[in-house]
Amino acid sequence: MSALVANTDLLRKLLVGFVRDEVRKVGVSNVVLGLSGGIDSALVAFIAAEALGPDNVHAICMPYKSSNPESEAHARLVAKACGVNFSVVPITPMVDAYFDLFSDANNMRRGNKMARERMTILFDHSALLRALVLGTSNKTELLLGYGTLYGDMASALNPIGDIYKSQVWQLSEAMGVPQEVIDKKPSADLWAGQTDEEELGFSYRQVDELLYRMVDQRWTKAELVAGGFESEFVESIYDKIQNSHFKRRLPVIAKVSNRTIDRDFRYARDWGK
Repeated sequence: MSALVANTDLLRKLLVGFVRDEVRKVGVSNVVLGLSGGIDSALVAFIAAEALGPDNVHAICMPYKSSNPESEAHARLVAKACGVNFSVVPITPMVDAYFDLFSDANNMRRGNKMARERMTILFDHSALLRALVLGTSNKTELLLGYGTLYGDMASALNPIGDIYKSQVWQLSEAMGVPQEVIDKKPSADLWAGQTDEEELGFSYRQVDELLYRMVDQRWTKAELVAGGFESEFVESIYDKIQNSHFKRRLPVIAKVSNRTIDRDFRYARDWGK
């Protein structure tokens, strides 16, 4: 049996409470998020709607010309199911204007640009709506570095950043996320035919079992191999975690004073309130 079976009732209560408390403590009542048609953003939309009321949740779908039309259709389905505000802002004109100057750019550069373009739109709407931007990256993606720095990994709050993809599926079932979204293959939809698991080279369920033992339970490499994980797989995942750690930290600041931000001056985000 998987070690990642979630207590969905407790998890739902914790994450809904987290969003409600963290949004209200900074004096706002609205949130904005990118609704891609995938399961992660769908779950965040459901959590936010329950925490703040659907009228205070603003979901934006930001397709590119090569995006799968199914993605927008599923985003609309999710927005209707949880009752949140929904709008579409195509990113094709902005992205193409840039890559007209760099026509030889590969898929990675184009995908990163799209992710960052989407985040600039979300933060612009956060100013328009006086709202906080919700992140939609799960723990699996964050540990593997499978995301774009200052793109989809940027946000003011992230309710699902400490739950693995396997747990995202479980909680989505419990909260009533549409089954079509739960059952689809995970994809960032950055180019035609792209799927997360094909790009990563392994399944989320497979790597979650390893990550849970490696990170949460702190098994050594020897213990992981003895537990049935292939040595090459263990090493490759360890390297991914190590090499992407810079994405999980604030920018490194050169220390020249007695109280350097994020080293010595490390208060909680609501310090002084």
